[in-house]
Amino acid sequence: MGILGGGRMGAGIAHAFLLAGARVTVVERDAEAAAAASERVLESVAASVARGTADRDASAYAARFATSTDVGDFAGCGLVVEAVPEDLGLKIDALTRVEAVLAPTAALASNTSSISIDELAALLERPGRFLGMHFFNPVPASTLVELVRGEASDPALVDDARDWVRAIGKTPIVVADAPGFASSRLGVALGLEAIRMLESGVASAEDIDAAMTLGYKHPVGPLKLTDLVGLDVRLGIAEYLASTLGERFEPPAMLRRMVAEGRLGRKSGEGFYRWDVEGTR
Repeated sequence: MGILGGGRMGAGIAHAFLLAGARVTVVERDAEAAAAASERVLESVAASVARGTADRDASAYAARFATSTDVGDFAGCGLVVEAVPEDLGLKIDALTRVEAVLAPTAALASNTSSISIDELAALLERPGRFLGMHFFNPVPASTLVELVRGEASDPALVDDARDWVRAIGKTPIVVADAPGFASSRLGVALGLEAIRMLESGVASAEDIDAAMTLGYKHPVGPLKLTDLVGLDVRLGIAEYLASTLGERFEPPAMLRRMVAEGRLGRKSGEGFYRWDVEGTR
């Protein structure tokens, strides 16, 4: 299988398929990005080997893994997952370039967390071989994959995708194409309300998060989760949902301000919490 984009999400998807026995090729925009993706994936796999959660040594996984800067290297893949940033134009360009080199029977998927699968499919030559495969961050530790069925998605493809997800040890859910699907729509709604509460002084970030982790048994609070996802990512999704579902998804001023200031969460070192290499501080 192939993955277009070797950032945090793409590397995590590569990790999951490698451990399940697939041959994986990650394509990046240039040699520097490809080298960084390779390091990211192989370090993650090595960590799984060290923890005893992988059944082979690191060299066996490395032998089935490659990086490239040429989408033509996807030609032999049965499945390619697009994992580029959440930008409509970028995804359209990526998907059309990949589809052009795939066999007619190959499957193409987008890891989008909010963009309409039907809107993307409308620009493809083989929309029946396309669907959404929404993985969650961090991919190696997450057990859910949200499969998004477009109007044109072949039902047999959706069934195959269920099997692929189970084969990598995760649980699939299938949702129809709708703004935000199921997970992003609910998750963003909770996250935005938590930001509004913080903005208006209802409680501290720590106490808002504790209300959900201790009171409702969420594994992580909505503000810490926003830091993990990235405030810029959450802002982009919220803007899209506001444009399609209305003002209840309008991003709070605090979120816009923090993104403008470069406080993007864990990846920048500061968001609603401060972060170091070991976690929050």
